[in-house]
Amino acid sequence: MMLWCANVVFPGASSPYANLSTLASSVYALLYILMEPVAGSLLAPFVIAQSLAGTWCIERFGASDANKIAGMVQLFAWISQFIGHGVYEKRAPALLDNLVQALFLAPLFVWIEVLFMAGYRPELKQRLQEKVRVARKELDEKAAKGL
Repeated sequence: MMLWCANVVFPGASSPYANLSTLASSVYALLYILMEPVAGSLLAPFVIAQSLAGTWCIERFGASDANKIAGMVQLFAWISQFIGHGVYEKRAPALLDNLVQALFLAPLFVWIEVLFMAGYRPELKQRLQEKVRVARKELDEKAAKGL
C-alpha cells in the first residue's frame, strides 16, 4: 500500500520522497509509538523503511512496473490471508469487521506477538491471552447459535 501512496508526490516538492507514503508512514510510526512506546519505537524504523523502499522502487523501476509488482504482491497476500483464515482459523479476517483495525492495528498486533515470543512484557501477554480466550469463547457461542 505504501508503494502506491508513494505515487502521490506533494505539489512543489523537490524530492520524490516528499509524498503521501512518507506522510502516512510517519503518522503510523508516531501513533504506534504513542500506543505502545517500546514496541512502537522498535517498529517505527520498519514502517518508515517500507515507505522509503516503495519510493525507491518507483524511482528505480518506474511507476508502471513498480505498481504492477505491488499489485501482484497485494493480490497474493490478500488471497493468502483469506485462505489462511478460512482454512486454518475457520473465521473471517478482521478486515470484514473493522477496516481500521485490519489496516492500522493489525501490523502493531503482529509485531507485539513477535516481541512476546522474545519475552516482551509477559504480564501484558498474559492479560491479552485471557481477553482473547474470553472473546473467542463468546464468538464460538454465537457461532453455535447461528448468529
